[in-house]
Amino acid sequence: MNKLHETAPLGNVLIVGAGPAGIHVAVDLSKGWCCRLGLTNRKGIHAERLQQELDQYSFQLCTEVLVERAKHLSATARLDQFYAGFDTIEDDWHTIVLCVPSHSYVEVIRELKLDQRIQLERIILISPGIGSNILVKESLGQSRDLIEVISFSTYYAATKFPPAASTLLKSIVKGLKRKIYIGSSQANSSMLFILQDYMSSLGIEAERTSHPIEAESRSITTYVHPPLFLNSFSLQEIFSLTRSSKYMYKLYPEGPITPDAIRSMVRLWKEISSILVKFGAEPVNLLKFMNDDNYPVQEQTLSRLDIEGFVQFEDIHQEYLLYIRYASLLIDPFSIPDEQGQYRPFAAVPYQQVSRDQAGRWVIPRVPYEDYRRLKLLYLVGQAFHLPMPQAKTLIVNFEKHLGKFMEEQGTEAFLPDLINDSTWDEAEVIIREMQTINLKDREDVFKS
Repeated sequence: MNKLHETAPLGNVLIVGAGPAGIHVAVDLSKGWCCRLGLTNRKGIHAERLQQELDQYSFQLCTEVLVERAKHLSATARLDQFYAGFDTIEDDWHTIVLCVPSHSYVEVIRELKLDQRIQLERIILISPGIGSNILVKESLGQSRDLIEVISFSTYYAATKFPPAASTLLKSIVKGLKRKIYIGSSQANSSMLFILQDYMSSLGIEAERTSHPIEAESRSITTYVHPPLFLNSFSLQEIFSLTRSSKYMYKLYPEGPITPDAIRSMVRLWKEISSILVKFGAEPVNLLKFMNDDNYPVQEQTLSRLDIEGFVQFEDIHQEYLLYIRYASLLIDPFSIPDEQGQYRPFAAVPYQQVSRDQAGRWVIPRVPYEDYRRLKLLYLVGQAFHLPMPQAKTLIVNFEKHLGKFMEEQGTEAFLPDLINDSTWDEAEVIIREMQTINLKDREDVFKS
């Protein structure tokens, strides 16, 4: 370990992606985990405005944590370097943290020319999908064995810019995970222990996994978002040009949750589980994962026997328990009722709808566009191995139908190129080749139960 790393375990850190997550992660890492701190974003109006604000406010970033147990984590940080665009980035960064949508990883890595950066030691994927680590490694070309790639199971917070994006230098932290999973492309990685300490400093447990696929499969959105937000009820709200009055996690008619949506969730979970088995990974107990690692409910609602035995139950029993779980989370089951006996609302999360960016192009919200891209990638991988995934196909086709109709109405010239030039099949081929050449079950360090 050189002198630079003795004082800061991640060395010089460059954050890629200057959204609310990127600002938040930058501030968190500034607390003794890095030496120099850099931030970059693709060229455009967002980057130009950010550069102007940074110049005006001496490169100061800040976070405001609204989570009661973690308000002490609110902080400020001084950025050492900002790059508007990727073409002027020097080769003096030891750690790169990708805070961009997972479907753009490959394109970003190519633009950053990471395979040519001699100083680079590791890449951290903050919000990957299943297979992202494989895709990133393969995108590194001849440097794939020299650069460690680490996958988080999911971004460890929920963040946003201040109302009306009054500043791009502040990230408001609305929520923090209690637990995430982390996995490395390198067996017996010492960096995972450092990242465990990093997460612990934020009050978050990080469990090491034996392989990145196992970490990547521990994101609840993989199983929940497609059935809830790629159905027609949700897509009509998302693609509507009038303000939605519905909510993402409420029961029908206030939201998308119906017995059919829950049935879709159970079927999709089993289809994705079949792919994980093909990878050599252990599938999740969906109800246990929802309750123990995400949002719990009272034991009077779902008993420990219900939760632990979920995988063995019949389909209809599983659907029944999941419906109970969502009905129980319409309110925060652990909140203290007010004088009128009302508990804190929990499920009233409004839909993000289509909008125009500063250049006038239509933007499809990350929920559900990123979920669609991730699911399509898994579906194509499953097809190559003859795994039946009819539920995934139904959801994919439904999204493409609604998107196609909207694009036809608005004109394709008003949309970003990645909505038209889909690279999902190219990415699937990379994962398929890797699965065909490496049997993960043959590695002694992988997926010990």
